[in-house]
Amino acid sequence: MSEERIWTAAVLVIGDEILSGRTQDKNVSQIATWLDVQGIRLREVRIVPDVEQEIVDALNAIRARYDYVFTTGGIGPTHDDITVDAVAKALGVGVIIHPAARAILENYYTARGSELTEARLRMARVPDGADLIPNRMSGAPGIRIGNLFVMAGVPHITAGMLDALTGELEGGAPLVAHTIGAWAPESEIADLLRQGEKDYSGVAIGSYPFFRDGKIGANFVIRSTDGEQVAACVGALTAGFEALGYAVTDGGI
Repeated sequence: MSEERIWTAAVLVIGDEILSGRTQDKNVSQIATWLDVQGIRLREVRIVPDVEQEIVDALNAIRARYDYVFTTGGIGPTHDDITVDAVAKALGVGVIIHPAARAILENYYTARGSELTEARLRMARVPDGADLIPNRMSGAPGIRIGNLFVMAGVPHITAGMLDALTGELEGGAPLVAHTIGAWAPESEIADLLRQGEKDYSGVAIGSYPFFRDGKIGANFVIRSTDGEQVAACVGALTAGFEALGYAVTDGGI
């Protein structure tokens, strides 16, 4: 029996403001969660500055390695929004004004009593051959070309673009996850975790320790595309923890 196809993705976060710490990234977590539901595994995240060649180099390093690549940031109206140029350079194509994007922006600003200025028109620029990702939040669309998805840096706008892509990407079975917690040092239950992954094919167990109220504990996330395997592994771990004298909290502590 052949192994199930695993679809993979990477996220390239673009922006000096992220690297400087002035802005906290929120896009990676929401993209990762969305990908899980689509049956796609997020395998890598990179953060690069607003430097065209560094964006190009990062794109070329990851776009052949993964099924899908998402970029966030750098598609606004200002001079330092250079993601479109970098994507076009990485793909070896030119940059055009997308007629549908222009029409969307004209309608958006006209409806608000404003004009489509040259700066705003920059948001209609796309690599030649690209399609648009609808954006119900602010008008300016995202960009889809090949396996690249070029999205906004503003989290709620990215969320709207993800909504538009829901069900559009090919993926595998979504991951099923179950969390349990115990007031137990990792060193005391490490062998149980190792045996759990060995006994239940396709199951991955993540261990996340913490120190609270003067006590050591950990939460354990059991993941697999097979819900029955997850349930069986949770049952075995629970029995094993309790045999060692550690009560288990379903859902985590």
